[in-house]
Amino acid sequence: MTKPTPLSGFPELLPEQRYVEQQVVDTLRATFELYGFAGIETRAVEPLDQLLRKGDTSKEVYLLRRLHEESAEGHAGIGLHFDLTVPFARYVLENAGKLEFPFRRYQIQKAWRGERPQEGRYREFTQADIDIIGRDDLPFHHDVEVTRVMVDALGRLSFLPGFRLQVNNRKLIQGFYAGLGVTDTDEVMRVVDKLDKLPVEKVRTMLLTEAGVDEPTADRVLALATIRSADDSFVEAVRALGVEHPLLEEGLDELAQLVRSVTDLVSDRVRVEADLSIARGLDYYTGTVFETRLDGYESMGSICSGGRYDALATDGRTTYPGVGISLGVSRVVVPLMARTGLAATRKVPSAVVVAVVTEESRPVSESVASALRARGIPCEVAASAQKFGKQIRYAERRGIPYVWFPSADGDHEVKDIRSGDQVAADPAAWAPPEVDLRPQVVSTSSTNEAQETNQ
Repeated sequence: MTKPTPLSGFPELLPEQRYVEQQVVDTLRATFELYGFAGIETRAVEPLDQLLRKGDTSKEVYLLRRLHEESAEGHAGIGLHFDLTVPFARYVLENAGKLEFPFRRYQIQKAWRGERPQEGRYREFTQADIDIIGRDDLPFHHDVEVTRVMVDALGRLSFLPGFRLQVNNRKLIQGFYAGLGVTDTDEVMRVVDKLDKLPVEKVRTMLLTEAGVDEPTADRVLALATIRSADDSFVEAVRALGVEHPLLEEGLDELAQLVRSVTDLVSDRVRVEADLSIARGLDYYTGTVFETRLDGYESMGSICSGGRYDALATDGRTTYPGVGISLGVSRVVVPLMARTGLAATRKVPSAVVVAVVTEESRPVSESVASALRARGIPCEVAASAQKFGKQIRYAERRGIPYVWFPSADGDHEVKDIRSGDQVAADPAAWAPPEVDLRPQVVSTSSTNEAQETNQ
């Protein structure tokens, strides 16, 4: 077999990198559960009519087909989900009779998008979502809650640089556009949402040619999109533009409530900003919208986004409004690994290698390992009864800090191979220092200080 060619957009991690991803997932899961969110997993595929009914995603959906597909369409009518919100809406509809509302769920799972791979954007990736969904009604305070939960979760990932949570409200945007007399508000929002990728003049031209607005309207649309503030002063800035509409007032009030409600979360690493250019590309959002950018990694775009959706899930009789926010785990972790050398301090979980004196005495080594594991100390038994020097090098290559030298008469010793210190030890009592018990996650870049993520 020839050496395989890597597939672009499908990242695979080395063990010391995979450990980082697992620590991120474990931290997120623990934080979400602290707030009472229940974990679920949905199937990988959804019917195409569900995947294509909301938002401009048709070019990104991976279709499923058998090798010898016989249908007229040439595919099975199903595709891999491109996010976790659409599958969650379907899940709620199918299980509504078994769920208690408001239903609070988290979901950490793979998703797939057939887009051009680049830094932070992959064809296969892991997302972590939280959502709260109600039956017919969902009070606005849940918008505040999901914001606070995700900011708390991000704050616990101590290897992350500082980040900026940008918030807006679609009611505010749509009300402003309606007050201007814009008829196709969704198209104007779609164009404005490109401001983070295109120059202002290019977006202005698109408003004139694609959205069909006149020049004075385009200028006022862009004036709204330039408003940003870390407090509720944006309200007066919007009113100064002289546009009135009831939906605009409702959006202003909700966004002001949200910004005021999270001021206590602001720190040297965390900033929350009302940014009236944020619209989000998927058209199922109806109120609050979120985006998050890492300091120094703005070129990656938003790493964490979401919002309010009041009509995504409905069975024709009952509507299930919701609000959620999604963190792109792969979007964050993989680029940080590439740029900063983020990795675990060892390639394996083992804190100890139990040496083997002879193959005949291997049961003694296995007994020591069993005693250590019974007390929660990860360890492994040496692969072969080589000279002790080679067994020590085996541990060194894997970053394992301790080698245990067993003795049939009970005179065991353990060696810290970093310092050379070797002491007598009892497998029923000895334990490594807490910092050595599990691998630590550090940045190996010379421009970044090593930072532990284990709490």
